[in-house]
Amino acid sequence: MGKRYFCDYCDRSFQDNLHNRKKHLNGVQHLRAKRVWYDLFRDAAAILQEEQTKKPCRKFLQTGQCDFGSNCRFSHMTEQDLEKLSAQVQGEQRSKELRQEGADVPPGTIEDWLEKRAKRLSAAQSNSTEQEGFKLGWKRSWKRDLPECDGKLLLR
Repeated sequence: MGKRYFCDYCDRSFQDNLHNRKKHLNGVQHLRAKRVWYDLFRDAAAILQEEQTKKPCRKFLQTGQCDFGSNCRFSHMTEQDLEKLSAQVQGEQRSKELRQEGADVPPGTIEDWLEKRAKRLSAAQSNSTEQEGFKLGWKRSWKRDLPECDGKLLLR
């Protein structure tokens, strides 16, 4: 069968030769999947600027769905989404300015950290008790299933 090439963007594989690889890498499906992947890491300011220049998608606003999805040339963001994005951009700009001035920017309050820690600990404790109960139950049933004999294991 030969070597196979796996495309991480498209999540598919094909026989690896020059013709197939060129055809795939220049294909519309691959280019769209690659763009969607890199859009996940774009800066919020760039996304906001792009979305503000687009007109709203009528079909998306009416039905909540659009046949074009992420390839639509119109904006799928509501006014609330744009406001949240704008607030996020402003917060990032403020923290960037504070870092440039040399001031320490706290990542969050101590209460937030304590709350997250308590949730993590309670989740870890509940998982460990469930796992211990599973292990104990398994050991009990394992010992119960073994036939008693004088040091030799009997196969049934």
